[in-house]
Amino acid sequence: MTGVRRASQAARRNHKINNKTTGSPDMPLIRSLLHMLWLILTVIPWALFVVVASLFVSSTTMYWMCARWLKLAVDSGTFILGIKNRVTGMDNLPTGELSAAVLLVKHQSTWETLTMPAIMPHPLAYVFKKELLYIPFFGWAMARMDMIHIDRSQRTQAFSKVVAQGKRLMAQGTWVIMFPEGTRIPRGQKGVYKSGGTRLAIETGAPVIPIAVTSAKCWPRKAFIKKPGIVDISIGKPIPSAGRKPDELMREVEAWIEAEMRRLDPEAYSSGSAAPAGQQA
Repeated sequence: MTGVRRASQAARRNHKINNKTTGSPDMPLIRSLLHMLWLILTVIPWALFVVVASLFVSSTTMYWMCARWLKLAVDSGTFILGIKNRVTGMDNLPTGELSAAVLLVKHQSTWETLTMPAIMPHPLAYVFKKELLYIPFFGWAMARMDMIHIDRSQRTQAFSKVVAQGKRLMAQGTWVIMFPEGTRIPRGQKGVYKSGGTRLAIETGAPVIPIAVTSAKCWPRKAFIKKPGIVDISIGKPIPSAGRKPDELMREVEAWIEAEMRRLDPEAYSSGSAAPAGQQA
């Protein structure tokens, strides 16, 4: 009985300490609800404004108008959710107004989708499935922007479209951004790195910029409740694509990103090497 009482007292002490550290146990839920409400209430008028404004302004002006809303979405995540970005390696990005680049980014949550346009000095063109254009308001706004949306049921034609549009956009100083794993990956795991991004870089002669992001520490994959904390965004040095093979170049990108993920978030990989997504780490 004495052991039971001691265990109970220890549990109560730990509960009090946790509450002092994180506040009410309901606060993450309340904060997540407030942030979701903020996104919904602001995206509707923003999307309608973008659709109308697209009739009168250039695609570049349209992009920066949208990027301002994304910056507000990230700032609201910092203010409401307590999620802060810590960015390193900005000096590794190419310089020059018309410099080309293909950004290949670790994908763990929606957070990096919102953040990348908010921190990058060049307009970005996401490569995404065309079905996203049908999402009310958000998809309608995306349809008015100069992005690369593809039909994944027609793979050969889809990649030809990516190359053609990628060349045109990069000639204008727009960088193409892709998630080589293709979907959001749970913390401490890795997906299959597909070579589409490196194929595009080789076809266009653009360098590849690998980027590691630890967003799942705060915004877990498919989770509604988010946690306050630091998201590390590490931008690697440009990797030239000239004379490279797509698969070989992607292996170099994968090796850099996954090694950097272990350095930035060692807790997630403490059990050993990363398990493939869908398997227990």
